[in-house]
Amino acid sequence: MESKAAVLTLSALAQDTRLAIFRLLVTAGPAGLVVGRIGETLGVAPATLSFHLKELTHAGLITARQESRFIHYSANYAAMNELLAFLTENCCGGMPCGVASTVQANGACC
Repeated sequence: MESKAAVLTLSALAQDTRLAIFRLLVTAGPAGLVVGRIGETLGVAPATLSFHLKELTHAGLITARQESRFIHYSANYAAMNELLAFLTENCCGGMPCGVASTVQANGACC
């Protein structure tokens, strides 16, 4: 992942409602959720929800698919994993990170 793509992705998540939407869709699994269920669950108005879904889609974090008259949104797990890999690629000097028990007192993981 390029730095510019990481910044775009992180900026899409740097807002309370968008982060909540993304986390909800990650929890929902590959089937995703219809727009109405997302708004209902999070208490977000339709116009506001539409704006946030567009931002997350633009960042590549979620995908939309039309089924009949419903739009289902789901998390893009590949994009999420790519971002996580980018954020951790230099952890531990490029060596694979150990388990949580190897976290040092200063928070470093090695």
